Amino acid sequence: MILSGAEIVVETLIEQGCKTVFGYPGGQVINLYDALYTRSDRIQHILTAHEQGAAHAADGYARASGEVGVVIATSGPGATNLVTGIATAYLDSIPMVAITGNVPNSLIGRDSFQEVDITGVTLPITKHNFLVKSIDKLADTIREAFVIAKSGRPGPVLIDIPKDVQVATYPYQACPVVEKKNQKKAKGDKLSRAAQMIAEAEKPYIYFGGGAVSADVSEEITELADKIDAPIGCTMMGLSAVPVTHPRYLGMEGMHGHYASSVSQDEADLIITIGARFSDRATGNVSKYARKAKIIHIDADGAELNKNVAVELGIECDIKDALRRLISLVDKKTHPNWMARIEELKAEEHAQFEKVTAKDRITPYALIQETAKHTEADTPIVTDVGQHQMWVAQYYPFRNSRTFISSGGLGTMGFGLGAAIGAAKATGKRTVLFTGDGSFGMNLNELATVSAENLPVVIVIMNNHVLGMVRQWQTLFFQKHYSNTDLHGRKTDFVKLAEAFGVKGYRIQNLSELSGTIEKAFAENAPVLIDCAIYEDEFVLPMLPPGGCIEDIITERSDK
Repeated sequence: MILSGAEIVVETLIEQGCKTVFGYPGGQVINLYDALYTRSDRIQHILTAHEQGAAHAADGYARASGEVGVVIATSGPGATNLVTGIATAYLDSIPMVAITGNVPNSLIGRDSFQEVDITGVTLPITKHNFLVKSIDKLADTIREAFVIAKSGRPGPVLIDIPKDVQVATYPYQACPVVEKKNQKKAKGDKLSRAAQMIAEAEKPYIYFGGGAVSADVSEEITELADKIDAPIGCTMMGLSAVPVTHPRYLGMEGMHGHYASSVSQDEADLIITIGARFSDRATGNVSKYARKAKIIHIDADGAELNKNVAVELGIECDIKDALRRLISLVDKKTHPNWMARIEELKAEEHAQFEKVTAKDRITPYALIQETAKHTEADTPIVTDVGQHQMWVAQYYPFRNSRTFISSGGLGTMGFGLGAAIGAAKATGKRTVLFTGDGSFGMNLNELATVSAENLPVVIVIMNNHVLGMVRQWQTLFFQKHYSNTDLHGRKTDFVKLAEAFGVKGYRIQNLSELSGTIEKAFAENAPVLIDCAIYEDEFVLPMLPPGGCIEDIITERSDK
C-alpha cells in the first residue's frame, strides 16, 4: 500500500511490536502525530510534560520490560531536550529508539527555524544514528535501528527524519519483527581455561553488573555459585538480578557498597566478572583494586575487556550461553574456610548496620523497610540520583530481576519520575519512586503526566532540605563548606504541589506517623506523593573515599 513517510514510521513501529511511545509534538513532527492519531487503536502515545521526561519514560519502559523503548520529539529544542535522556540510556546500555523530526532536506544547513544537527550532537551518546534523507530508506532504517538497539550490548539509536520525507509517499510492505543479531559464542579453550582457574581457586567471588540483567542470567549465576561454593556481589546496575534472600548474595560492592561484599571481593583470589565494566565507583583506586585476585571477565562487549582493569582472562561472548557451558565444565567444590570468613564479614556488617539504623527518628532504612511491606516481588522500584538512591540500593529487598530502575553511569538527577511513568506503563503495576527533594525538583513537571494518565505511581520523597550527597562530601572532604547545598530557603510544599497537579499528597514528619501514613498512601488506587522528613546530616555508609581503596573504607560517622 502507498503511505506517507509519517504513516510508514508509525506502521513500522507497530510492525516491530511497539505498543507505547512517549513524546511531545511540534512543527516538524505534526505529520507523525497525525499518523499516530489515526492509528491510536493500535499504538498508544503518552504525552509528557517535557521531552526529557519522555526520554526517561522510554528508558524506564525498556528497563522494566526488556523491550525497546521509543520516544518522539520535534526538531531543534525538542530534539536537544532528549539529549540527557539519550545519554542516560547510553551509559547504562538501555535499548531505546529516539525519533526526531527535522526541517525539510532543502533547508538543512541554512540555519532554518528550529534546525539543529541532532545526529552530530548525539553521535557520542548513541550506538548509532541515522539522518533519513530519502523515503525509500525509511522503513528499513527503523528496522535496522531496532536491531542495533537490542543486539549485543544494548543502547540507544536516533533516527532524524526531515519534514519532506514524512510528507512524501512510498509503497509500504509489512515485515516480521526483527531479531537480535547472533552474538559470538565463547571459544571452548577459553571456557576450559576459566574452569581450570575456578578449580585452582580457594576464595572465588562472583561479581556481576547490568549486563547480567540484560542477558537474563539470574539462574545461571546462582547455579554457578552453588556449584563452586562462592559468594555473590554486584554493581549497582546489577541489583535485582539475584534476590537479596539468596544465602550467597552479599549485595552491592563499591563506593557505597555493602561491607561484606566489598571486603570479600578484596580478599578473593579469583573474581568471576559477568557483564560489568569496572567503573571508577566500583573499583576505587584501580592500582589497589583486587590485588590478591585473578580476574575472569565475561562480557557481551569486547571493548570492555582490559579497558579499566587488566584481567587474566577476557571472554567476549553471549553471556548466557557461556555460563551454561561453563557450569557444565566445572566440578562441584566446597570452600569451608572461605565461607567461614564470609560469615565473619556478614556479622561485622550487621554490627555496623545496627549502629547506623538504630535511631529514634525516621531513618532512610526505616522508610524503605516500611514502604517495602506494601510492595510485591515484581513491583518496579525507581530512584532518582543521590543519597536516597544509595540507601535504596543498600536496603531495599529486591526479589525479581528488572525491578531496580536507576541511572547508574550518568547519574542523572531528575531521571526518576519519567522512568517511573515508563515502568508503570510497561508493567501495568504499581510503581514506587524513591527520590530526594533536590532530584525531584529537577523534573517534577511530570506530575502532570502521572495525573493525566492516572498511573499507579507512589512517589516517596526523602526530604532533608539539602543536596545530601554533595553535602556529605562537603562534610567529609571540604571542611563543611556547604556551598549551595542548603535548600532550606526553598519554600516548596510538595503536598500542595502534588494536589495542584491532581495527585493526592501525604506528609510524614516524625516516626509515629510513618507506618500509618504509608499504609494510607498505598491504599489509594491512584498516583500518590509522600513527603517524608529525614535528618539533613544522615550519611550513606559504608563509603570508600573517591580514589580510595578498601583500607580507606568509612563505616561510621565521625565529625573529628
